[in-house]
Amino acid sequence: MKKHRDTSIVQITDANIEEYAREMTTPESEGVKALIASSDAELEYIDMLSGNLVGQMLKMLIKISGAKRILEIGTFTGYSAIMMAEALPDEGEIITLEMNLRYQKLACKHFREFDHQNKIKLLEGNARELIPELKGEFDFIFIDADKLSYESYFKQALPLLKQGGLMVVDNVLWDGTVLDPEDQKAQALHEFNKMVSQDSRVEQVLLPVRDGVTIIRKK
Repeated sequence: MKKHRDTSIVQITDANIEEYAREMTTPESEGVKALIASSDAELEYIDMLSGNLVGQMLKMLIKISGAKRILEIGTFTGYSAIMMAEALPDEGEIITLEMNLRYQKLACKHFREFDHQNKIKLLEGNARELIPELKGEFDFIFIDADKLSYESYFKQALPLLKQGGLMVVDNVLWDGTVLDPEDQKAQALHEFNKMVSQDSRVEQVLLPVRDGVTIIRKK
């Protein structure tokens, strides 16, 4: 989930290289392409979609890790949930949390159309209130929601992640503004990145993919 801005403040990756990377990456399924078109028709901005580079990375990590139970914090219109569901085995499950009423409506529509195996369960409400109510362990957690709450999401969700499980966090470079934060979100993300880097319970790698993605493994 990014932000509503026509151009990036900082081009993290050369535009030609990023386009080349997209061309050489497995394309989205026809169902996901239909979801993108539907989202674009309904909303003024769809730059909060994770994008195919991040989406395919999520799918790859899920398949490599053998994850079967996933928690997603921040649904938007359902793009990343559908992408991840495509990577799950038949018995897999995704619980995704969304507070925005309009996004909930769109996501539910997309899940009815594209989640034919009913792997995805949408919980409506504030993630900080919903996470404490969740039961059981998760193999994989994806965070892509309110940037000001990333630290809170991490602290609440990490105990739910199994040992050796993966957590992926999107938009951690925030157009490169974390290098010299001048607004609340950039500062919050910078503090979040520092906190994760100093947490002895995890190991992590921050990748300059799209708007920055951190892959975290719970020790």
